[in-house]
Formats: sequence, C-alpha cells, structure tokens
Amino acid sequence: MEKLLFAFTVAQLVLFVFGLICFVVLFFVPAGYGKMIDKKWGYSFNNKAAWFIMEVPTLITMIVLMCVWATPENFVRIIIGLFFILHYTQRVLIFPFLLKGKSKMPLSIVLMGVVFNTINTFLIGAWLFYLSPKDMYQVSWLYDPRFIIGALIFLLGMAINIDSDKYIRSLRKAGDTAHYFPHKRMYRYVSSANYFGEILEWCGFALLSWSMVGVLFAFWTAANLVPRAYAINKKYRTEFPAEYAALKPKCVFPFIF
Repeated sequence: MEKLLFAFTVAQLVLFVFGLICFVVLFFVPAGYGKMIDKKWGYSFNNKAAWFIMEVPTLITMIVLMCVWATPENFVRIIIGLFFILHYTQRVLIFPFLLKGKSKMPLSIVLMGVVFNTINTFLIGAWLFYLSPKDMYQVSWLYDPRFIIGALIFLLGMAINIDSDKYIRSLRKAGDTAHYFPHKRMYRYVSSANYFGEILEWCGFALLSWSMVGVLFAFWTAANLVPRAYAINKKYRTEFPAEYAALKPKCVFPFIF
C-alpha cells in the first residue's frame, strides 16, 4: 500500500511536469495529426484505426481495475468511474467509426497517446477503487453540490463535444478530404468547440470526483488542447480570412481566449 501510494504520488508529479512542458512546446510544434498533419512525425496510418488503438487502453484499464478493486459497497465509486467509462465508450466504440475522409495519424502520436492514456487511467482507477480514504465516497456524496454540479458540467461538456464533432463531420461529403470553416452552434464563439466541450467534461469530472487525479487529467487535457486550438484558430484566420473576420471566434474558451 505505501509503495503504491509513493509510486502514485511520483507519477502524478511526473505527469504534471510533462504536462507543463507539452503545453509550452505545443505552441511552437503543433502535434501532427488532423488539420496539422505533418510527415516529420513519421509513419502514419488509417485515422479510424489510430483513434481506436490510442483510446482503447482507457476502457480496458478502467474496467480491469473496477473488476479487481471495486466492491458492491463501493457503488458510489463505481458510479464515478462510470462517468469516465461513459466518455471513453463513445470515444472508443463510436467516434472513430464516424470519421470521414482518408486522414491518417502518425504512429508516434498514437504510441504516446497509448502510454499517457494507460498511466492516466491507472491513476484515476487506483485512486477511486483503492487509494482514496474509505470514508470519502459515501452515499451522501451523490447529493453533495460538488458531485451534482460536477456531473452537470461533465454531461454538458460531453454534449458539446459530441455535437461539435457531429457538426464538423457534416461539413464533408462522402470521400471529401477538404477542411471547411465551421460557423454554426458553438463554433460561432470558438474555433475549437469540440475541444472546449472536452475540457469542460474533465473539469466536471475533477469536481464530481473531488480528486487531484481528476484535476491533473483536466490540466493535461487543457495543456494538450489549448495550444492546438490556438494553432487551428490561426490556420482558420489564414485560410478563411473573410469567414473568420465575420465571426472572430476565440480559440477555445468563449469570450476569453
């Protein structure tokens, strides 16, 4: 128990430091996938397969930890874990197979994603089902304002994320690989509405789980997506000057940045 807690603490610190580094670096070297695809990232392969491979460790790891460590009397912890599983069920079993076009993703990015997702999910699962204080998640937690507000923020963020991805896909016809300027729904306010929704989700999860691992994941999500949103906003400004000037969308946070 003590050794696991020590490793758990060290892993959180390491991820936080790497998150800060990634946040700075990604402003200068955008991750080469999607709109920012770049051959310098090395061998690339089918986008659908790449997303599935990169995200599936989250489901496997969380379900395994839940089966090994969770008990029926810990059903509140299981409910919290199900929020995580809800997101990644959509992300693993639905999202990749809805993608259009013939986009590819570098193997290097997929492998980095697999490593991060596995470690991050293990930390969250270990906290929920093994390391957190036994009296922390009682039945009363389900009607605590932190859980209720966090759950609502999570579900709102997930709805925005899914709806924004759906709208982006609708801009392309079958076989089309071009990029278009999104200008409806949340895209009226930010050029990366899907990222805004995802950041909102994990901020909600951090609140409903009231945990440092939740905060760390929300931080990592923002550290990864905010620089990318900035690069996408800049790309839209260059490629679609008239459309951009008409809306002047922020990068990822409405009315702020």
